[in-house]
Amino acid sequence: MKIAMLARNPNLYTHKRLKEAAEERGHTLDIINTLRCYMNIASRRPEVYYNGEKLVGYDAVIPRIGASITFYGMAVLRQFEMQGVFPLNESVAIGRSRDKLRSMQLLARDGIGLPVTTFAHDPKQTEEVLELAGGAPVVIKLLEGTQGIGVVLADTKRSAKSVVEAFRGAGVNILLQEFIKEAGGTDIRAIVVGGRVVASMMRTGAQGDFRSNLHRGGSAEVIKLSPEERSTAVRAAKAMGLNVCGVDMLRANHGPVVMEVNSSPGLEGVEKATGLDIAGKVIAYMEKHAKPNATKTKGKG
Repeated sequence: MKIAMLARNPNLYTHKRLKEAAEERGHTLDIINTLRCYMNIASRRPEVYYNGEKLVGYDAVIPRIGASITFYGMAVLRQFEMQGVFPLNESVAIGRSRDKLRSMQLLARDGIGLPVTTFAHDPKQTEEVLELAGGAPVVIKLLEGTQGIGVVLADTKRSAKSVVEAFRGAGVNILLQEFIKEAGGTDIRAIVVGGRVVASMMRTGAQGDFRSNLHRGGSAEVIKLSPEERSTAVRAAKAMGLNVCGVDMLRANHGPVVMEVNSSPGLEGVEKATGLDIAGKVIAYMEKHAKPNATKTKGKG
């Protein structure tokens, strides 16, 4: 196969591993800077250009689109989809997962375990939404935040009100979520490939930080999932429509709850914690499923 990877930094561990895994299996993989692509949106002739040349002949595309360029990255990916190129994850599915509110609504619709989550527009309703979320302590999240940035733990009702009113006063959309105290600053990341959990790890936050993101100083160890946790991860991936993703869960007293579904999960932490070749599993999935015009939405929606 000839594979295009939409990624801005070719030196990231995940990008180097995917390229290595593809080439080991006899494929070619070109890393293409998403922001340097430009498009000709012509009737029945969708084209993508890169550094002055038209991109043609690709069998599959791996979107590694950073959260800060979601809008433009999805536009480029849609052009590939409309050309009939197979996407590892479809643009519509990535859009669902990147919108925290929409993703929570879809997960709730499918009966997947979630922390109590509330959302309101008017800062005057702060007390009501805080009450719905179970009161303080409460987690406050920016809808556009990623990698632990824009996530605040408010310990008291007064601090929660202050944070909510400050964000809303600045016109920033936020979610309030119940704080799962029993998780103890740890979470679980399950990597789902093709409707199957292929690896899982437990992440523990740095001392004094309730966020468990590895790049924020957290640590990881291999973990065995319960059947319910495994099922929750698979169902969450299906709800988003993602072929490959990382599902972040907490162990609550009433069972696993999903915090986020990540459409571009990093592989460094999970490969090093588990010793598994996740990149190879991703490429193997593409070998089996990458066919022309196999995109469900073909760039629509």
